[in-house]
Amino acid sequence: MKKKDIQELKNRSHAELANLEKESKDRLRTLRFDLAAGKVKNVAELHDLKKKIARIKTFMKASA
Repeated sequence: MKKKDIQELKNRSHAELANLEKESKDRLRTLRFDLAAGKVKNVAELHDLKKKIARIKTFMKASA
C-alpha cells in the first residue's frame, strides 16, 4: 500500500471506513474460496488485503 493510499484512509470518516472494511472482508472471503479451488494466481493479494483490513481497523479505532 502506497503512502498516498494510507493518507487517503486516514482522511475517511468512520462510516466510510466501516463500509470499506466490509467490502475488503467480502473480497478476502472470495479470494480464500478461489484459492481453495485453485483459481487464484496471485497469492500475495491475500496478504496485502489482510494488511489493508488491519490498517482500516487501526484508523477506525483511532477515530472512535
